[in-house]
Amino acid sequence: MPDVLVTAEQRNGLLIVVSGPSAVGKDTVLDALLATSNLPHPVRKCVTTTTRAPRPKDGGMEQDGVDYNFVSPAQFNEMVAADEFFEYAEVHGTYYGTPRHWVYERRQEGIDVILKIDVQGGTAVKALSPDAVLIFLQPPSLEELERRLRGRGTESDDEIAVRLINARSELAQRKYYDYGVTNNTVEGAVRAIKAILISEHCRIPHPTG
Repeated sequence: MPDVLVTAEQRNGLLIVVSGPSAVGKDTVLDALLATSNLPHPVRKCVTTTTRAPRPKDGGMEQDGVDYNFVSPAQFNEMVAADEFFEYAEVHGTYYGTPRHWVYERRQEGIDVILKIDVQGGTAVKALSPDAVLIFLQPPSLEELERRLRGRGTESDDEIAVRLINARSELAQRKYYDYGVTNNTVEGAVRAIKAILISEHCRIPHPTG
């Protein structure tokens, strides 16, 4: 009997987690990645549900349903009770959740799904889906991260100090991730993530058990 070649089209799409400290440039890098025309496979970024307010972005404001699904704390609690989240967590006093069914449906369609979530959410996803690919986006230095935080102009000095303390804690969790990408430039970070996607699609699946 001839061997059967298992192609990427016969597999579920990849589940990719991208985490990193505040202001490391996760949104900018992922927007640039998804805007490229030569990705190795169809990719969609999951729109996270959050209880925080929209922030300024590109001269305007973040858009509901595009950047995040913005809900009230009461609505978020109702969604938790209805088991609508793949994972959810509290970060800097705000709740974030990943819609369960959207992720499953896209993966079954063979589409790669990117989750932009914090480190505690990343490790939770890995526990639920061991095949998840975890990418840690890191700054060139903490000094550069502080410069980017101050450049956003969306946090007070006290809030920046808290985020820098949390950044040190988040960087310590990098060891639990599969790949580390330093965001020196957006173009370089995009090239690195694209190389990871190509590598993962070339991986030969092995039976478990």
